[in-house]
Amino acid sequence: MSMAPAEQSKSTLNAAIVAGCMVAFFSFGFSATFGVFLRPMSSELGWGREVFSLSVAVQVLCWGIAQPFAGMAADRLGTARVLAVGALLAALGFFLRGAIVTPQVFVASGVLVGAGTSKVVTAQQRSFVMGLGTAAASMGMFIAAPASTMMIGALGWQRAILLISLSFVVILPFLFFIARVSKPSAPSGASGTFAAAIKSAFSDRSYVCLFFGFFVCGFHVSFIGTHLPAYIEDVGLAAAIGGVSLALIGLFNIAGSLLSGWSGQRYSKKSLLAGLYFTRAIVITLFILAPVSPVSIYVFSAIMGLLWLSTVPLTMGLVAHTQGLTFLSTLSGLVFLSHQVGGFMGAWLGGRIFDVYQDYTPMWWAAVGFGVLAAVIHLPIREARVAV
Repeated sequence: MSMAPAEQSKSTLNAAIVAGCMVAFFSFGFSATFGVFLRPMSSELGWGREVFSLSVAVQVLCWGIAQPFAGMAADRLGTARVLAVGALLAALGFFLRGAIVTPQVFVASGVLVGAGTSKVVTAQQRSFVMGLGTAAASMGMFIAAPASTMMIGALGWQRAILLISLSFVVILPFLFFIARVSKPSAPSGASGTFAAAIKSAFSDRSYVCLFFGFFVCGFHVSFIGTHLPAYIEDVGLAAAIGGVSLALIGLFNIAGSLLSGWSGQRYSKKSLLAGLYFTRAIVITLFILAPVSPVSIYVFSAIMGLLWLSTVPLTMGLVAHTQGLTFLSTLSGLVFLSHQVGGFMGAWLGGRIFDVYQDYTPMWWAAVGFGVLAAVIHLPIREARVAV
């Protein structure tokens, strides 16, 4: 018995949402928890931490640079084709990290991984669907962190990286379901319209606030994700605790992302964002002032997990709310670029400052200051709805 058109359309959309969550699950987990490789690789290869940090930073930045172009391509061609190219590039980038181990190739591989993990979302998505996707990505992080630690212990870091490269190939079959609903949203021959949309967005105070505020999210996420496992070992705790800490961040971010998506449908998104960033600043302050122990690490990781990517549904929801849907992938991509510039600074400066001072303390306090600044930046946003 065939389904009615409306039922079939709903079924197709639901399948695409599930497929999108699976893409987020596979693409985000190992990328977000790659920090567990910092100490074993740096120790065995005799590198300063800046080499590893710079590779992650380049990955983050190239992911951000690729995003606006991926967004434009998605607006014109649909999302599935962009994701397919991205998955293959990410697989190649991780393969090079494990197969050719020199500082130059390792850093350069960040370009491929960064471009490959450039994920775009369809223009029809709203806060709750973004929350689902972010939660799926967090589940990937929850599983990938201890899995990476176990693979390093059992196989060594080099073979573990080669296995990780294969995880991006698993994405490809899910793109069939996304392709069924992935339609271009921008008119053909719209180059001038793209430029006009970007110009209009940057003349809007609300968009500019979102653009600069998201920089702080990237700084926090990349610094902590890249350097927390090494910091934990530096203070004399077991390496496994570092893997568990990232897994806890991923686990609790599932709840945080879903709650953020739900709250964004009911309450002021800008107020929620300001509260999230200010809470991050408080949590980081308490963490660096308290004595370090496994319990303090786990509590910090759990609370940070609730706040980790809960900014994403709210930020992208506000971009759609204030700028409309026609060029959503493009404008979201530009905001995401700011996030990744912050990520570059967080990942790279963490390694650079540690190599100079043998201490992460200046970075922790910088994270606190940026959290307070981001809370203030979001307050002037006008949540005026545009016609869509």
